[in-house]
Amino acid sequence: MFKLYNFFRSGTSHRLRIALELKGLAYEYVAVDLRREAHLGDEFRALNPQGLVPVLVDGDLPLTQSPAIIEWLEERHPNPPLLPDDPDERARVRAMAAIVGCDIHPINNRRILEYLRHSLGADEAAINAWCGTWIAAGFDALEAMLADDGRRGDFCFGGRPGLADVYLVPQVESARRFQVDLSRWPRIAAVDAACGALDAFQRAAPAQQPDAG
Repeated sequence: MFKLYNFFRSGTSHRLRIALELKGLAYEYVAVDLRREAHLGDEFRALNPQGLVPVLVDGDLPLTQSPAIIEWLEERHPNPPLLPDDPDERARVRAMAAIVGCDIHPINNRRILEYLRHSLGADEAAINAWCGTWIAAGFDALEAMLADDGRRGDFCFGGRPGLADVYLVPQVESARRFQVDLSRWPRIAAVDAACGALDAFQRAAPAQQPDAG
């Protein structure tokens, strides 16, 4: 069984939990409490020298960086797939995921926000405004991509959840935490609702994890 070192509220941890749940892969949940700086300790850094969650351990193999881990899962456990068969369609899905994974999340993650708070003196209103700015920029693009796909079902692409949904749902969760008004992105909200009705997404949700609260 896999061991998943993660934190309940971490967006990258959340997306990896979704991927594991969608693929029906069992894992042992190992909480790494970022609030107590557990990720900076020697024990965790032995798994990941970056000191970042998540880490997925398969036997003696520690895997780091959620995009790489999810791609590894797709290659090692291809069914059910998170990507469509067609190369052009795969590129579209990967682009939607990358809007979150490359453009929104990296500048809104905990390390950045802690620097803004403690080194630049930003208060929580400024933090929310910072996060909201970059979430809005990415969500505007994603909403346009969803609107442009006339064949789309209830999810980001096609009629079943895939890689783009794996990335989007944790970012919507983060947007709510930073008090971003989602009403201007009705398609994103609808995708989030469709995903939220599925057991895999419910099991992966931050509030359902043993270290929540």
